[in-house]
Amino acid sequence: MESNEKTFGGLKLSGFLMLFMLFILLVCSVLLFTLNIWWGFLFGILGLVILFVCLFGFMQVEPNDGRVMVFFGKYKGTIKENGFFWVNPFYEKKKITLRARNLDVPPIKVNDKVGNPVMIGLVLVWRVKDTYKAMFDIDSSSLAMPAINTTDKQHPSAVNIAGGALMGRMNNFEKFVKIQSDSALRSVAGLYAYDNQENGDEVTLRSGNKLVNERLEEELTNRLSIAGMEVVEARINYLAYASEIAGVMLRRQQADAIIAAREKIVEGAVSMVHMALEKLDKEGVVSLDEDKKAAMVSNLLVVLCADEAAQPVLNTGTLYH
Repeated sequence: MESNEKTFGGLKLSGFLMLFMLFILLVCSVLLFTLNIWWGFLFGILGLVILFVCLFGFMQVEPNDGRVMVFFGKYKGTIKENGFFWVNPFYEKKKITLRARNLDVPPIKVNDKVGNPVMIGLVLVWRVKDTYKAMFDIDSSSLAMPAINTTDKQHPSAVNIAGGALMGRMNNFEKFVKIQSDSALRSVAGLYAYDNQENGDEVTLRSGNKLVNERLEEELTNRLSIAGMEVVEARINYLAYASEIAGVMLRRQQADAIIAAREKIVEGAVSMVHMALEKLDKEGVVSLDEDKKAAMVSNLLVVLCADEAAQPVLNTGTLYH
């Protein structure tokens, strides 16, 4: 999307120089009053009025801050240069910060790719890149919140919201980012399974952190770019099954871990038994028929695969009696 942001090209003077000029105007206005003639009073009052109006033209721009200049509803440019300046007092100087900001999205409940409810949270680092889009391409109106008088004895725990409209404008970007981050997080979470037990996907929410975070950054960038905002970093900081299935999934994971461990034990035991039989036969330690081999294999597997230490049993007879 093409940017309409431009650098302010109007009259912009040093604030210190303008202070000196206004001081001279003040002195001249006072001297005119001392003349005690009608035109002296007239020009003195006019000078004070001009002085008062010019005071509204001062502004200070700090590092990583900007001023969006609007002249009677028409965008005139953005000032990003740092310092103390004076401009036409009839310009509306909208302050906007260009600093990086954090947003911690609390865990929300979503369904993953296979429909399992999971809790997932997000940490986002973002900043304003295009001041025109951020100021004019999204709704700048705030949610109306009634002011609460903390001096009212009937509401001792109430919070006084001073300057509600100003705070609403200041928090407008955070509201937009919060809503879009929530939507992007739900969209990305639905593309992957929590783990690969369901469908064998290699990339999952639990194992594919880097790929999932990259996909999340891409989704957020597409959504926030329309408002002139840049995604610096986005990553998932919380991931868990929802409470209603957490217990069942925990038991399932434990069962899968036990099965995997048993498979490993059996695989190792069979390998050891095979090696023992081959070594006995190769070195001629003992000659075993098929029945004795079967008994030996059974005994070795019991010893190697048992959860507890095997107890020896003395056989006073033979294998067949």
